Amino acid sequence: MDEFQQLTERQERILAMVVRSYIETGKPVGSRTLVEDYGLDFSSATVRNDFAALGELGYVAQLHTSAGRIPTERGYRYFVQKLLGEFHLPLHERQMIRHQFHQARLELDQWMRLSAAILARTSGSASFVTAPQARANRFKHIQLIATQGRLVLMVLVLYGGEVKQQMLTLAEPLPQNRLSAAADKLNGYFADMDADEIGGRIAAAHLDTLESEIVGLVVDILRRNDHRSISDIYRDGLVNILNDEGTRQAIPLLEERTLLASVLSVQEAQGGEGVQVVIGGDGRWEELKDCTMILSRYGVTESFSGTLAVVGPTRMPYDRNVAAVRYVADLMSGFVYDYFVQESADAGGSTLDQIDRGRQE
Repeated sequence: MDEFQQLTERQERILAMVVRSYIETGKPVGSRTLVEDYGLDFSSATVRNDFAALGELGYVAQLHTSAGRIPTERGYRYFVQKLLGEFHLPLHERQMIRHQFHQARLELDQWMRLSAAILARTSGSASFVTAPQARANRFKHIQLIATQGRLVLMVLVLYGGEVKQQMLTLAEPLPQNRLSAAADKLNGYFADMDADEIGGRIAAAHLDTLESEIVGLVVDILRRNDHRSISDIYRDGLVNILNDEGTRQAIPLLEERTLLASVLSVQEAQGGEGVQVVIGGDGRWEELKDCTMILSRYGVTESFSGTLAVVGPTRMPYDRNVAAVRYVADLMSGFVYDYFVQESADAGGSTLDQIDRGRQE
């Protein structure tokens, strides 16, 4: 449902000018300033009338009588959702970012740190990146290794490369060939399934007692992984938001895993693809009431994905920061595809080459 009352074309134009001027200068915007700076073909009196209408609708505010106008949170939201348009980072910046990723080793930790640093530097704000996780963890391979007496080492490999190891105590010792046969059977029946899919096929698999117990452990591990909190978090640029009292309130959110996880879970539940802009915490999170968070999922949506974001003052350059988040998310999605899905890039060139071509103006 559209939360905004539609403005006239001229009112939209004036609101966009107020937002852009205030972001650039930090000063209230007067009617005469708009007419002179933008060479408008209508009078200051007309602008003042539209100022009054925009104020009644809650899109601009006047700090005191005879002062200019500043955008409200509602005004920023209208601007972002309806007036922002498509914007790309300048070509030289995209080339520099792309070059930095080219220079990085194909290692998850290095790419996470690099993406957080690039976002913080490009936006002049704080940034965070969560490491990619499987949307629903899937069984890839299991090994059962006899160790001593009744002790057996279970090695469970999930898609995405995560390895889980657990020592089991059997009712009686079993030879290695018996354990290997059980593992081979489970690998054949349940490869590439999530916990629910495995649960639905157990009855048809005709498992013996050992195999049933092993499958029960596998399903339990998969479910625990599915319901865990966000994984590793990489942060950068916190110093960029320390000097402002409003943005400084966001630091606990960035540092506390559970609080950040709650924000991300709400955003994910709201759905929507691409870049999302959360202004003033959308009335939910006190820590963000004077901030804007621009975030995007990245990765292979149905397999492995994470979130990256910038957090800064409400008066931020939205076009530039949205473009930065979108571009880095595209680069990270290409990396996740190469790193986790482990398929070679298309014949047309590397993932980075394809992304950069897609962002050419």
